[in-house]
Amino acid sequence: MKLVSAIIKPFKLDDVREALSEISVQGMTVTEVKGFGRQKGHTELYRGAEYVVDFLPKVKIEVAIADDSLDAVIEAISGAANTGKVGDGKIFISTLDDVIRIRTGETGAEAI
Repeated sequence: MKLVSAIIKPFKLDDVREALSEISVQGMTVTEVKGFGRQKGHTELYRGAEYVVDFLPKVKIEVAIADDSLDAVIEAISGAANTGKVGDGKIFISTLDDVIRIRTGETGAEAI
């Protein structure tokens, strides 16, 4: 089992959710986060004063999947989140040792 975490631009969330639904991903966790990579923030003007925005708003999506779904999930996320510009985000893949569904006590792939 794998945990796929993707950091994407907020306006791409619906596109990514739809792309994952099309390949039958059943659940995901979405968190609003802030950060920066190569974008390094930007300068904005507010009431005549310039200030630096160091951390940009992003969305973090986490999906627990079976090993055989990994390639399809990566392809769906990258295709839906891609704008071709700096700041599109990143996908991180981690190995899950175990998953336990609290309600039923199911473990492993059955709990996903």
